Amino acid sequence: MSKTAYARAGVDIEKADRFTSLIGALVRPTLNSNVHRGIGGYAGLYRLRDGEYLAATTDGVGTKLKLAFALKTHDTVGIDLVAMSVNDLVCVGATPLFFLDYFATGKLSLATAEKVLKGIVEGCRQGRVALIGGETAEMPGLYASGEYDLAGFAVGTLTQAELLDGSRVRAGDVLIGLESSGPHSNGYSLIRKLIRPSEKKLLRECLKPTRIYVDAVAVLRKRLGSALKGLAHVTGSGFLNIPRVNESVDYEIRVPESFERPKIFAELVRRGKLSPREAYTTFNMGFGMVAAVDSARATVAVESLRRAGFPAHVLGEVRRAAKPGRSHVRVHDEDASIVLE
Repeated sequence: MSKTAYARAGVDIEKADRFTSLIGALVRPTLNSNVHRGIGGYAGLYRLRDGEYLAATTDGVGTKLKLAFALKTHDTVGIDLVAMSVNDLVCVGATPLFFLDYFATGKLSLATAEKVLKGIVEGCRQGRVALIGGETAEMPGLYASGEYDLAGFAVGTLTQAELLDGSRVRAGDVLIGLESSGPHSNGYSLIRKLIRPSEKKLLRECLKPTRIYVDAVAVLRKRLGSALKGLAHVTGSGFLNIPRVNESVDYEIRVPESFERPKIFAELVRRGKLSPREAYTTFNMGFGMVAAVDSARATVAVESLRRAGFPAHVLGEVRRAAKPGRSHVRVHDEDASIVLE
């Protein structure tokens, strides 16, 4: 993406990608024959026995916490914390099992910590995971007064038959977009540059917790079976997450005219003077999860999700790669047509 608005807000996506590549090289000596998939995917997979795996992932809430501090609202960021991990787990086909949290602060406030924990518990309820442990760290001098940081760790299980690695995705498959609740937990370094601390209404809109897709994916798995071929959790880098389903094909996205995108996105685009390319590679733009399904089952997928209370739309289709070895995402909406790579 153009390194304008987001880079000026202090986030260098390209540098982060380079660091991810460096991590892979450094950790390789620690891997053994039981590691099926290591660094770089939505979750690491560790073989327990033939045909059975543990899946594990970790994440945080990021600078969205700054909004919680500004609004003195601490009971929803725990939902975000759980969501960022369990939404990754389901992308590899895992059923989430349990969750652990890490809460770090300079001086512990029992009232604040209790509110955060209640949010984590609610996130675990929505994500169908047991909260089996965690760590509370009090570190004077490391955090500003009244501030804290969060990290979460989730583990799930799956069989070889349940594995979603995108290898079955083919040209002609249909992309189903599951609506987001807002920016979820990405792009907040930029958001905080665009919304003033006094604009409480907009801040509250951006503080809406990340939607948890565990139950939605369970609906797809039950109704579609093997016709569900891949999932992309749309987080940092926006729609550039979609090729993580399968990087050997292209993706054609046509945002449906009937889709009512949360108004906060238009406001952020306007204030940041973001190009369509910047918008779609910074934010989820209203879709937090994208599923690749067999075209013959696309209607069933959308109808099943909607009946279960999960707003969903046919969002596009999989295409043959225009350039072998390089995946492209073509996005068409009412404002522009762009190619992301």
